[in-house]
Amino acid sequence: MGFLDKFRGASYFSPMTQVVLVGFVCFLCPGMFNALNGMGGGGQVDRTTGNNANTALYCTFIIFGVLGGAIVNLCGVRWTIFGSGLTYALYSSSYIYLNHTGNGAFTIAAGAILGIGAGILWAAQGMIMVSYPREEEKGRYIAVFWIIFNMGGMLGGILPFAINYNSTKDSLSDGVYIAFVILECIGAALGLALAPPSKVVREDGSSVVLVKYTSVRIEAVEILKLFMNPTMLALLPMCFASNFFYSYQFGPINGSIFNIRTRGFNNIFYWGAQMIGAYALSFLLDNQRMTRKTRGIIALGIVAVFFNVVWGGTLKLQQKYTHGPLPGGIPTDYPGGLIDFLESKRAAGPIILYTLHGVGDALYQNLAYWVIGSLTNDGQKLS
Repeated sequence: MGFLDKFRGASYFSPMTQVVLVGFVCFLCPGMFNALNGMGGGGQVDRTTGNNANTALYCTFIIFGVLGGAIVNLCGVRWTIFGSGLTYALYSSSYIYLNHTGNGAFTIAAGAILGIGAGILWAAQGMIMVSYPREEEKGRYIAVFWIIFNMGGMLGGILPFAINYNSTKDSLSDGVYIAFVILECIGAALGLALAPPSKVVREDGSSVVLVKYTSVRIEAVEILKLFMNPTMLALLPMCFASNFFYSYQFGPINGSIFNIRTRGFNNIFYWGAQMIGAYALSFLLDNQRMTRKTRGIIALGIVAVFFNVVWGGTLKLQQKYTHGPLPGGIPTDYPGGLIDFLESKRAAGPIILYTLHGVGDALYQNLAYWVIGSLTNDGQKLS
């Protein structure tokens, strides 16, 4: 069966339909956030507020990344995704307020609220993506989600590139932020179109989940059990590193050495490269001619080698400059000043390197999802 054949004849209650739906939710919510964050400092000249908002975001994300699964199990995927999606719109709208007042308090508070919403949304998304498909389909389903999700990042790169193409300012206009808010509200509403997990049925007739009553006490006990599970503890370093590099890629690289329109241009390729990386890795992860252990070891080797090569090139690039804006209004100390994509000789190397970071991110994240999904098919545990 071909890659696209999975979409033909898929019913509303099929796993593929549900993964596609949650993919479009993430296309419009986290995808837009990624595009905004990828501009460096939320697309502002002064990245201080954006950086502080990200700090607040990840502080609450740490907590609700753990509690999110319990909340999803108690409240269901539809309403939790809907409410979580609105926190992305709130965050983007806060930059409009920042543009007009220069007061970053609202943006930082919105970042903290977004951390709550993101923790819950990604718990729901992860449960759907890795527990709905059968064992031999997980790599393909993860790739389908990742491709749709990163189309959002591409669209979010096209918007600021087009709107700010002739702008002399080094920050995003209100129009870009308004477009993001509208798209994120649509994405939140799309979460209400998801089917309850208990009604989702695979092609072989098996149910996705064994429906069982859950309570706050049961969920609290299950969370505590996670911290006593040796396998989950072994995965913590991988989970920790999964978001660790974004701040550096989006700030000190894309936000520090490129002008505003080129940052949007770069993000088109960064998120587009993720789609290619996810699709390519799915062929290995679902290859039934090899044992699951062999597939995992080969994929881990590919990710390790690719990451080290790309970060070696990044170290060489970093040695040319510090980290961005300098006192006195100097935008960068990168040799020759901020890079524009039309300066082909200066731009080619850094843009290719930034694009390869996108490929590396897709390889890493898809491997992580596949490993977690290989541990169990129980949606309640996976969330």
